[in-house]
Amino acid sequence: MRRGGPMLAAALLSVCLCAQERAPSAHEIAQRIDRHYNQLHSLKAGFVESYQGLGVNRTESGTLLLSKPGRMKWEYASPPGKLFLLDGKYAWFYTQGDAQVQRISAKQLDDLRSPLRFLLGHTQLEKEIVGLTLAGAQNGSLTLTGQPKGPGGEPDKRVKRLTITATAEGVITAIEIEGDDDALTRFTFSGEQANPAIPAESFRFTPPTGVPIVDALPPV
Repeated sequence: MRRGGPMLAAALLSVCLCAQERAPSAHEIAQRIDRHYNQLHSLKAGFVESYQGLGVNRTESGTLLLSKPGRMKWEYASPPGKLFLLDGKYAWFYTQGDAQVQRISAKQLDDLRSPLRFLLGHTQLEKEIVGLTLAGAQNGSLTLTGQPKGPGGEPDKRVKRLTITATAEGVITAIEIEGDDDALTRFTFSGEQANPAIPAESFRFTPPTGVPIVDALPPV
């Protein structure tokens, strides 16, 4: 019995420690995500983008490249030829066959199609998203849910909810955005490669011959 007492106490302590490990706070998970992405210089991952709303149900996929500071490339395999590229100075939008290339200053960019834009700088999720709450997800993942801030620092009224799904280590596997029109945009990520060597020319965009460049208006 005397031997059983310490053994039982050790077992109970182990259970308590495991329970604490299984239930981190929203603050802790946000910090893990911050730490994971702040130490990266570049990133490569596959993505699937789905959109449901306003009578539209669309799924697209491709490869995402990130390179600090300020460069990002969404290269679509489906549909082929679609591209969203941020070269640090401009954001470029083009789909093969379009009559024009759209361009906007990176400083004016406020686009929901670039949900990982905040990872291009020094990530501080708790400053980017207000009202963060934590919940469990499948396969031991966790979700952080809140409302992103707009350009002025106030909650972005176009977005009802932003949910980030991540591993316990802080690797993002999905982002879901619910708009004020109830439309849902979801990005899922796979095969993340940390700090791959990405040639600088990967973030240079040359418009196809004969296709004019149109300066798009900033969103209102």
